[in-house]
Amino acid sequence: MRFLVVGAGALGGYFGGRLLEAGRDVTFLLRPRRAAQLAKTGLVIQSPFGNLQLPSPKHVLADGIDGPYDVIVVGSKAYDLDSTMDSFAPAVGPDTVILPLLNGMSHIDRLVERFGSERVLGGLCMISATLDDEGRVLHLNDMHGLSFGERAGGRSARVDAIAAQFAGAKFDATASESIAQDMWEKWVFIASAAGLTSLMHASIGDIVAAGGQDVALSIFDECCAIAAHNGFAPRAPAVQRGRAIITAAGSPMTASMYKDMARGAAVEADHIVGDLLSRAAPGNATVPTVLRTAYVHLKAYEARRAREAAAAAA
Repeated sequence: MRFLVVGAGALGGYFGGRLLEAGRDVTFLLRPRRAAQLAKTGLVIQSPFGNLQLPSPKHVLADGIDGPYDVIVVGSKAYDLDSTMDSFAPAVGPDTVILPLLNGMSHIDRLVERFGSERVLGGLCMISATLDDEGRVLHLNDMHGLSFGERAGGRSARVDAIAAQFAGAKFDATASESIAQDMWEKWVFIASAAGLTSLMHASIGDIVAAGGQDVALSIFDECCAIAAHNGFAPRAPAVQRGRAIITAAGSPMTASMYKDMARGAAVEADHIVGDLLSRAAPGNATVPTVLRTAYVHLKAYEARRAREAAAAAA
């Protein structure tokens, strides 16, 4: 089975590297800058589960794709999805399966519209990873899970075939029969944590120390209610886990969206927070909710960032 992993950033680099380590047929689709970096340093992963250095991982540029792949793993940021789809489109054939690992749900609609519903699986990953200044993949926690499955539920031959390829690789792979539910539960947590830590410019522990547990629970419960309104009420274990994490005293956790804001980078405001907010049940509250306030904060950041970029270019 031929895998095309789109990008060799934190997600693609980690999971693609682990598949290569296990002897799978993996090619990375790279931009020229990342290709030049890997040519110099190789793909380097530093992880609690074992470090890895692959001197010359197989890769291709967009204009060098020579035919379809069996599985295309997509882990780009949502704001890059249109250009990402353009880049891997030549690799999509009649039997190609696309496995996206983005957060939220609107990317599914965009992939389905471009490539057809039958080609798009559901997927998510549970990992904290980043690239350092030298392009090394730094795995920052003790989770490296990847779940995937048919969006309509159940099992299929192609899901079983992918599961067989993932077996033996050094990450926790799960072929889920309820991947849509799993994706919604992750979305609820990610939107809560991103909205909260970005709005407060603080870690979970600092928010709790300030007496903000009620604010944290308010945004989490709001996100849970939106999921329930859409037919995906989070299951009890997900609710218990989410409420515990988002109110954990002393926790240094901040969402990646807050980290992106702190370094002045682009954020997935619309995809993670705005899209979830747009799916809420109609209401007539006169006071903005925590989630709504967080979204306005993120959009104000984007407006300021765009204004500063325009001024710098002038």
